[in-house]
This record gives sequence, structure tokens and C-alpha cells, in this order.
Amino acid sequence: MLIFEWVVGVLLGAVVLAALARRVGAHYPAFLALGGCALAFVPGVPNLALDPELALALFLAPVLLDAGYDISLRDLKADWRSVGGLALGAVAATTAAVALVAHLVVPEMPLAACVVLGAVVAPPDAVAALSVLRHVELPHRVAVILRGESLLNDAGSLLIYRLAVAAAVTGSFHISEVAPTFLLGIVGSLVAGPCLARLYLPLAHRFSDAPSTIVLQFVAAFGIWLVAERLHLSGVLTVVSFAITVARYSPGLTAPRTRILSYAVWDTAVFVLNVLAFVLIGIQIGPILDRLTGSDRSDALLLAAAVFATVVVVRIGWVLAANGLRGLGRKLRRGAKPSLAPALAISWSGMRGIVTIATALALPTEGFPQRDLIVFGAFCTVIGTLVVQGLTLAPLLRLLRLEDDDPVGRETGRARAEAYAAALESLRSAGEDSSVAALRAEFEAALAEAERHDEGRAPESLPSDAARRQAIGAARDTVLRLRREGRIGDDAYYLLEEEFDWAELNVTPRAEA
Repeated sequence: MLIFEWVVGVLLGAVVLAALARRVGAHYPAFLALGGCALAFVPGVPNLALDPELALALFLAPVLLDAGYDISLRDLKADWRSVGGLALGAVAATTAAVALVAHLVVPEMPLAACVVLGAVVAPPDAVAALSVLRHVELPHRVAVILRGESLLNDAGSLLIYRLAVAAAVTGSFHISEVAPTFLLGIVGSLVAGPCLARLYLPLAHRFSDAPSTIVLQFVAAFGIWLVAERLHLSGVLTVVSFAITVARYSPGLTAPRTRILSYAVWDTAVFVLNVLAFVLIGIQIGPILDRLTGSDRSDALLLAAAVFATVVVVRIGWVLAANGLRGLGRKLRRGAKPSLAPALAISWSGMRGIVTIATALALPTEGFPQRDLIVFGAFCTVIGTLVVQGLTLAPLLRLLRLEDDDPVGRETGRARAEAYAAALESLRSAGEDSSVAALRAEFEAALAEAERHDEGRAPESLPSDAARRQAIGAARDTVLRLRREGRIGDDAYYLLEEEFDWAELNVTPRAEA
């Protein structure tokens, strides 16, 4: 019962921290990280632990599926050089630099353990990046690069991580023995993900109710990860390629009601997983600090500070160097002057989060060299990047004054115009009923406005949407009054409330919702 009460308290605290983050216009992972840090100093906190084999599957599978579903494959292809350079090159450079620094600060730490620490802190996190991007305005191309990097860099870092963990545990490592297997695993993962998606889609289409569909989505996330692990494939690449394929082909097969409920459930699940991750690693910091005394504690603090500084500096150096080379190439080709502002924004957007925490928690608890130092260094790096970089990113972007030509807005406006035209065409054969005529007049007015627009963009809402919202509000107030007066029961009220909710969603633009 004590554990249950403690979990309830933690979730309540997380909700309060998330609300506080929204109130100040910040991202919630930073506040969760601070909350997890505070747990390290709270007396009487239960000593909870997670099986290392479970940590990666529990935290990474659903997070990667959720992030992979939202990624744009077309935009990734357009910026594949930038995304690939960050997802592979920056991860490798960060891993090597952190390993070198760790070995210099703590000479007794085995080289394999130093590489493990580097691989743990190397990848920026998809959840942290997406959470920050919701609170800041970034040019579309910069946002695409950050999303793509944070999604794909996990594969490279986990590859290095697994090799280094095996070397640290066994004490030996031969690249010639494992390289063919891992290369085959990468190719197999990129093939297996889409194939599994093709098998999943017909199965998911058989379920029409939202609870079954959403549960099946979670089963797919964990099941695909477990299958990939059993087949010695990359769980990250398999899940991500599965998610991208499903996102491409599922919209026409999923009912709108199910889709809306699914988004809400997945947002909640990712939030709870973040809470659990920060809590689990936070309560490990207290015992770690208790075991580290005297010079050991000083070494741990020095190592944490050095790792955080290295992670930040290497990313800035890598991004600015890559931007300089690309800018030089453009200048040589057509005399264009490269801009430094987008590179500065990308270099300061390397927040670490649940991926770093999950890999740290997944380290073997018995016999792994310097595990406490690695976990402590990883947690401090997450805290540092989320707080220092995450909370200062918005002011930096305002200072840089990045310009965006709004490609998403242009595409949305033009596509909306075509959609309205198709809707109007479908009404031409619907008869001459007065309600049909009124609806036809609405679409005609919206299309007339699109024709007057320089780029042919249609308005976000139909002409009567504002009046319709007003009418729905009055209807909602009336039904609520009838319930208070006892003239209708709760069952009738809830049915009407759902009707009005759907009607209001149909007329409320996404920006206002």
C-alpha cells in the first residue's frame, strides 16, 4: 500500500510540475528532471529498481513508435545530409570525446566503460526535442532536422552502447567478429520494419473500437521490439521503420474517433514513461551519493561537469564546422552568403532525455565497472542539457530572429483549397435541399477567398464557423442548466455533451483548439 500511495504522489507531483512548466512557457521534461533530482534527497523514498533487460523495451519502444509516426519521410529525404551528419557523425564524435574526457578525469575507469558513458549521453532525445519545439518557433527546416536527428541517432548510439557493454562485461572485443553480424542486423531491421507494418495494417483494420485498436498499437510497439531483439536486429531501426510505414498507410484505415482518442492516449503514455524514467533514475542518485565519499564524490562531480561540457562543446563544434563547409560549398557554387543563425539554433538544441536515462538504467547492476559513475554522469548531463539549454533556447531564438517562409502553411492552405473544391463538387449532385444549398454557399465563399489570395490559400475555417461555435456554446449552456435543474439525468447530459464536443471540434481550427 505504501508503494501505491507513493506512486500516486509522484504522478500528482508530475502533473503539477507539467502545469507549472506550461504556465511559464517551458518544456515539461526539464521540470521532471528537477523533480527526479529532488527525489534523491527525500528521506524514506522506496528503493525501486527496474530489470536492465526491461528498461530499453519499456522506455524506448513506445517513445520511438510515437515519434516515428510523426516524422515526415519526404522532409527527411530533403535534408538527409544534415540529419545523417548529426545522427551518425555527431553521435560518434560525442561518444569518442566523452570517452576520452572520462578516461582523463577518472583514469581507473576502463576504456570500454568510458565508451559506454559516451554512448549513453551522445544521442539527443526525441521527446525532449519535440517538447521544446512546441514552445518555440523554429523554421520548418530546422525543426525537421532536429526531429529527424533525435529519432535516428538512437540506432547509432545503441549500436556503440551494446558493443561497449559487451566489451566491458567480457573484457574482450574484436570488431572483425561482430561487424558482419551488426551490418546484417541493420539491413534486416530496415526490411523487417516495413514488412511487419504490412502485416499489422490488415490486422488493425479488423478492429473498429478504440480501446482494442489502441491496445493493439502498444502490443505492436513492444512486440516488434522484442521480435527484433530475438532476431538480433536493431530494435530502434525496426520500430522506427515500422512506425513510418504505418503512418504512411494507416490514415485511410483508421476511424476519426479512434485517431483522436489514440493521440490522447499516446501523449499520456509518453508523459507517464518520462515520469517513471526520471523517478527511477532520481531515486538511484541518493544511494549512489551515499556510496561515493570523499575523493570519489569529488571525482563524480568533476566527471559529471566534464561530460556535460564535452557534450555541449562537441555538438556546437560539429554543427558549426558542418555549416561552414556547406556554406563554403554554396558560396563557391553561386556566391551565396551562408547564415550562421540556423546552425546556432541547432547546436543549442541538443537536449538529452529519456533515451539517455533508459540506457543508463539498462546497464547490468552486478559487476559492471564504474556503473555508479556512469549513471550519475548521465543523469547530470540530462539535467544540465534540459535546464541550461532547454530553458534558454527560446530567448536564443528570439535573439537570432530566424526567418521562415512557412512551407507548411503554404502547403496547408493550397491543399485546403483543393479539398474544399472536391467537397463542393460532391455537393453538386446532392440535390437542392436548403441545407445543402447553405453548405454549398459556405464552400463557394471559402474558395472565392482562396482565389483572391496571392498563393491560392483557403481560409482555416468556413464562414459560418464562428457563428456555429457561438450557437454550440449557447446549446451547451442550456443543456448544463437543464441538468442542474434536474430536468435531464446524467446519462442524457453525457450523450449531448459528446455530441456538442464533436460538433465543436468540427468547426474549431487546430490553432484555436
